[in-house]
Amino acid sequence: MNTTLIIMAAGIGSRYGKGIKQLAKIGPHDEIIMDYSIYDAIEAGFNKVVFIIRKDIEKEFKEVIGNRIQQHIQVEYVYQEITHIPSGCSVPEGRVKPWGTGHCKGIVNEPFVIINADDYYGKVAFKKLHDFLIEDSHRNSEFTMAMAGFILKNTLSDNGTVTRGICVEDEAGYLHRVIETKGIIRNNQGTIDCDTEESKDIIQENNRVSMNMWAGYPCFIDYLENGFKEFLLDDSGDELTKEYLLPIIVDQLIKTNRASVKVLETTDKWFGVTYPEDKQIVQDSINELIEQGIYPEKLWK
Repeated sequence: MNTTLIIMAAGIGSRYGKGIKQLAKIGPHDEIIMDYSIYDAIEAGFNKVVFIIRKDIEKEFKEVIGNRIQQHIQVEYVYQEITHIPSGCSVPEGRVKPWGTGHCKGIVNEPFVIINADDYYGKVAFKKLHDFLIEDSHRNSEFTMAMAGFILKNTLSDNGTVTRGICVEDEAGYLHRVIETKGIIRNNQGTIDCDTEESKDIIQENNRVSMNMWAGYPCFIDYLENGFKEFLLDDSGDELTKEYLLPIIVDQLIKTNRASVKVLETTDKWFGVTYPEDKQIVQDSINELIEQGIYPEKLWK
């Protein structure tokens, strides 16, 4: 079965500062985080990668990773711009912020896993999600999906707050709801704080959380495209900052009994480049994985 890895690399990265954080070189031979995600995906069985990027970073993106990766796996590009919106809709004056992770028109016709460009997920999640996708017998709803469930304490940054989707599951390990939780940080007392009132009473370091790593089928992509127009025409929220976000969309489908989402736990430690100070931590983490034999020193022979 053909399976596709979708990598969302169109975000601006306002907290990172100057430069394109998705293209920060962190490996001993100038590898970037996406190199390791694609390497793990190929090992798991994926045979195509689709990069979602902006036109203004296309040249640099292909020079840093795209031209190299296409020697190892089929590569396609989708260009995400805030002006790429359905007919009958308009871009609010002054809007510069991307529309969010649900804005991914015309991507794939195969089972897929979708990830962030600047997050390292580890090998286990790719293998579990790929195996889920190729097992047809589990399909039991309009939108059958799975997600990688990371342990919250394994996804924190030492350099600032993070946003995570706190998962609430049923007894069978299916997602009951996702609470998009902002401002998560370990405080000076060693416990976890957050800015989202709904999560304050339930948040703890062993919560399973979404790192925006979802597995699904092409019908879900079609749903995202149709729902995007409804999102744009909805006059609630700040039109300059509101976002069409995958965790919120999935949560709405679960609440209306249209989606079932299996939570597949991984104990791998996440790391990523959110702040400039994170880069050294990521480099050290990659070097440690190389020393452990998880990756070769030169990723692509």
